[in-house]
Amino acid sequence: MSDAKSLSPEILLHISQSLNLPLHGLVAVIGLLDEGGTVPFIARYRKEATGNLDEVQIRDIEEKLAYFRELEERRATILASIAEQGKLTDALKARIEGTLDKSELEDLYLPYKPKRRTKATMAREKGLEPLAQYLWAQQAGVETLETLAPTFVNVELGVATADEALEGARHIVAEWISESADLRKALRQLMFDEGIVISRKALDAKDEQEKFKMYYEYKEPVKTIPSHRMLAIRRGESENVLYFLIELEAQRSIGVIQSHVLRQRGDWTRHLELAIEDAWTRLLNSSIQAEIRFELKQRSDTEAIQVFRDNLYHLLLAPPAGPISVLGIDPGLRTGCKIAVVDETGKMLAHDVIYPHTSKHGVVEANHKIEALLRQHNVRAIAIGNGTASRETDAFVREFLREKQIQDIFSVTVSESGASVYSASDIARQEFPDLDLTVRGAISIARRLQDPLSELVKVDPKSIGVGQYQHDVDQRQLQESLENVIESCVNRVGVDLNTSSWTLLRYVAGVTERTAINIVNHRNQNGRFRSRTQLMEVSGIGPKTFEQAAGFLRIRNGDNPLDMTAVHPESYSVVEQIAESLQTPIDEVIRNPQVLEKIDRNQLSAGTFTLNDILEELCKPGRDPRDKFVAPSFHEGVKEISDVQVGMVLEGVVTNVTKFGAFVDIGVHQDGLVHISELSNRFIKEPSEAVKAGQIVKVKVLSADARTKRISLSMKALMEPAERPAVKMKQPPKPQATLNEKLATLSTKWKVR
Repeated sequence: MSDAKSLSPEILLHISQSLNLPLHGLVAVIGLLDEGGTVPFIARYRKEATGNLDEVQIRDIEEKLAYFRELEERRATILASIAEQGKLTDALKARIEGTLDKSELEDLYLPYKPKRRTKATMAREKGLEPLAQYLWAQQAGVETLETLAPTFVNVELGVATADEALEGARHIVAEWISESADLRKALRQLMFDEGIVISRKALDAKDEQEKFKMYYEYKEPVKTIPSHRMLAIRRGESENVLYFLIELEAQRSIGVIQSHVLRQRGDWTRHLELAIEDAWTRLLNSSIQAEIRFELKQRSDTEAIQVFRDNLYHLLLAPPAGPISVLGIDPGLRTGCKIAVVDETGKMLAHDVIYPHTSKHGVVEANHKIEALLRQHNVRAIAIGNGTASRETDAFVREFLREKQIQDIFSVTVSESGASVYSASDIARQEFPDLDLTVRGAISIARRLQDPLSELVKVDPKSIGVGQYQHDVDQRQLQESLENVIESCVNRVGVDLNTSSWTLLRYVAGVTERTAINIVNHRNQNGRFRSRTQLMEVSGIGPKTFEQAAGFLRIRNGDNPLDMTAVHPESYSVVEQIAESLQTPIDEVIRNPQVLEKIDRNQLSAGTFTLNDILEELCKPGRDPRDKFVAPSFHEGVKEISDVQVGMVLEGVVTNVTKFGAFVDIGVHQDGLVHISELSNRFIKEPSEAVKAGQIVKVKVLSADARTKRISLSMKALMEPAERPAVKMKQPPKPQATLNEKLATLSTKWKVR
């Protein structure tokens, strides 16, 4: 294993302490990542080396590793640049080498950075730097400003009077102040601690729907403003509705500068005070404000992306209906409903168009078509997209099933977010080159019911509709983060090597898009895989790729029963030892895992974490970690927002969890909002503590406005009131208990043994 190359012991210790992780585990993870290890593989199959660090911890290490390697690269560039200028002193070098913060590093480099022409550079050209140094030194001597300043008058250089000389000297001092790394750090902290974000409506701004009304005259401290409000203000600014600034009391910042600059009073004091005011108003205020704005954006982006990650994670791991034949319906009114049937593997069997919402004749014809398809293809479920005409189509399907007395087929509404994006994508064109976009949408809707994960990986995650201001955040950071979530979910569930599409296979640890396509091509040309070892025959798969991917790929009914489990091929010998010690064939161990209770762990050549994982997997081989599928039940009388009445209790599905609450689909094409204050009867800091995307919940309608298309819901209203502690009468003080009595009481209360 390679070591944590290019990072100093100080940085490694800093990462270890900031993440609260053991140093040996940190170094092991860095080494494994440097060797090409993927996060899912390291988390699952290298627990002995890392000390059982999980995926979240390993991704945190990966993120810190990237940050500090970028910092080290930038540090080397800065040191080389200052050395080339001949200005690199031992003290400066020590400070640059000692910093662990990118902002501080740039502050240290600021005085040595190539500059555009400034007032200070022009003053230097006029020979005024010695006068500035006199002001800066604050040392009384033989000469005073009254006699010194006139000696710098030089009409040819543009210095006509002593006052002009002093003004130029102050410009130089102001620049020195603005380039002080310690001072900039102090002012950044001051603005972060005491600054106020102020937003106002821009002149002549148009905000017809009043989306940003609450921010027309708005103030909130920098330190506490939540990400969703900061992102809303930024969006209002980008749409030219709002403008915002960060306000900090000038005297507070000037006072901080004075405490750094002024050391003793003299004839220089008044000029230094003027230079300090100039430095703040002309140079530092806008510069520090820009840095804090950027920091706020980074903080808001990170929080918003985390919300998106959490929602996407829960959506991808939504319970699958499983390998059953499904009829998918992409609803429509005038243009009709596109329908498609897929078999247990997701293969398209038939498609058509029905018009159940245009006339009685359309209903009759739709009934005939649906009935024929259900019988012909042994359909077990009907999936209806939740877009336009969804509720009308759902009512039609339910009435059809009632009339025909069909009880072994269930109907369910599924989210079609991103289905239209998929339908027009290159992936959809490759899958169904001869089909219309709307038919592809119906197929996607049917497959989403069978296995949300397998279908949703084909859609750009930003189009799935579970984010918060996703178009406003750093797009590179968002894309990388969401790709990590998909990779985590896919590898957690596992992938069937013989039935999965390349779009799913590409997210298996170690597998690239090209390798995934090669796997599918090999499967098409040579038939199904009989064992994991056959992967080595696929073009592009070498020992490293096999090592990373094999444990996450499943082969059902193959040559080796372990190929259907999450046991890695490198650990097959351990299972063979187990089977041998039990004198039982491996396939029998898998069929009757209770025999594993007789195992003597001390006789097995595997680490504790690895052995625990192997035994857990053998007890439930190939088990899908997702929850059991349950279909939501929408209120039959509620189809449009106008049907929603205050006080109604409805069932719905959580579609999006944000920092301020959760959006719930109650079946009327417009999600309702359960504000964070209405999610629970106990205090919660984050909405994610109470709900998750994809969860089925019951809600009470607080308000519904068809004009603004806003529905306010409550979950708290349906809960039992939170228990409140009984009010106790004030009792007279009891005699002080002895230490032994206190210990005895605690032992009884907490069952201390």
